[in-house]
Amino acid sequence: MAFWRRKKKDDIITLGLNTPPAPNPAAQVDATTRQQTTPLESPAASEQAAQSIGALPPLEPVPTGAAPAALPQTQASENIEFTGTAESPRAGIEINSTASTTESRTPPPPPAPVVLSRSPFSSSILGLDRSIEELQAEEAALEAAFAQRFRRAVSATRESLSEKIDTVFQNRKQIDAELLDDLEEALIAADIGVPTTLAILETVRRGISRKEINDVDALKAAIKNEVIGIFREAEKNGVASETETGTSVAPYVLMIVGVNGVGKTTTIGKLAQRIKAEGNDVLICAADTFRAAASDQLAIWAERTGVPLIQQKQGTDPAAVLFDALKAAKSRASDVLIVDTAGRLHNKSNLMAELEKMKRVAGREVESAPHETLLVIDAVTGQNGLEQARQFLKVAGVTGIVLTKLDGTAKGGIAVAIAKELGLPIRYAGIGEKVDDLVVFDAEQYVNSLFE
Repeated sequence: MAFWRRKKKDDIITLGLNTPPAPNPAAQVDATTRQQTTPLESPAASEQAAQSIGALPPLEPVPTGAAPAALPQTQASENIEFTGTAESPRAGIEINSTASTTESRTPPPPPAPVVLSRSPFSSSILGLDRSIEELQAEEAALEAAFAQRFRRAVSATRESLSEKIDTVFQNRKQIDAELLDDLEEALIAADIGVPTTLAILETVRRGISRKEINDVDALKAAIKNEVIGIFREAEKNGVASETETGTSVAPYVLMIVGVNGVGKTTTIGKLAQRIKAEGNDVLICAADTFRAAASDQLAIWAERTGVPLIQQKQGTDPAAVLFDALKAAKSRASDVLIVDTAGRLHNKSNLMAELEKMKRVAGREVESAPHETLLVIDAVTGQNGLEQARQFLKVAGVTGIVLTKLDGTAKGGIAVAIAKELGLPIRYAGIGEKVDDLVVFDAEQYVNSLFE
């Protein structure tokens, strides 16, 4: 799965590494000259050759069609090792000459041309020439590895939820009101939330009344399908993919919002690294000038990932920093600009007004910017994080969610509550501490991992 699919250039870069190099005209001329005037390193060998040639009788004209008679002669055989470069083909040439006398010299046959088999579907990607079958096999392996990592990340939530659900279904062969009440408590305990839980069970009750759900297995399948439906509906709102913005618009502006302590700076660093790894030019804007350590932390991530950082001294107007970053991104022809913002508490109206000003500046400089406003939520905070999201949604124009620390809580059901109550897609999920542990959120994989 590609982490970042919006590119201005071709997705596949053909390096031509399996194509024979073109001949160097300078090298060919040099080789011809060397054949015509064979150098002899040894003075003794040169004198011997001159004496041998001087002792020979003069050559007589040869009739047309006949070949001249072979004459004994001294020739120098050369072993030439090229150690130069393409810019200086004559540099670094080592010649080993030996004199030998032969009756005749038959030139060796030219080497057979190397024929490189090339599939019509193969491409040279990052130095590797692979067929379409090999690429598909690699993609399948990556998908399997991703599924395994995601399964491990939500293991705490799965064990907590499954334990409660299994307890509810234990020794029960039929569905009754008591079972549904116990199931409701289990879903709420997993932080799926009361409104979302009631909506799920309402759908289940309708299925039972229509005789569509007759046993416990059918009930589990119905809950799973309902949760997947919630995520699919949320993807219709906000921004579910970066491909929704045309590639003619650049830079693509990602504004990151959220309160302090939810992993906002780490998320920016991981995003920059992953988007850069997909072949994009990335720039980071440190517009959190309110907190002294914010720029320092971001500078560490910028250095670690090799991504340029635009920052100003503490107390500078964040909108001015953003303006400078937008100008720099345009001059560099950057593909993506990631903007850090102050860790605003959702009850600070003046800070929210500052965020509105930044959005206006971005919109004046780049068409339809910011293209995404991602709210970072700590999965461990549960329903409190959901309340933060509601407040940001009022003023920040949030288009998607980044759910961090999903691997560190037994209440990962908050993802379902976010999708249902906010109607926003979850764009990315943090499933570990490593730089590649920020992944594109896969709703179906998440649900399968919870209810397997």
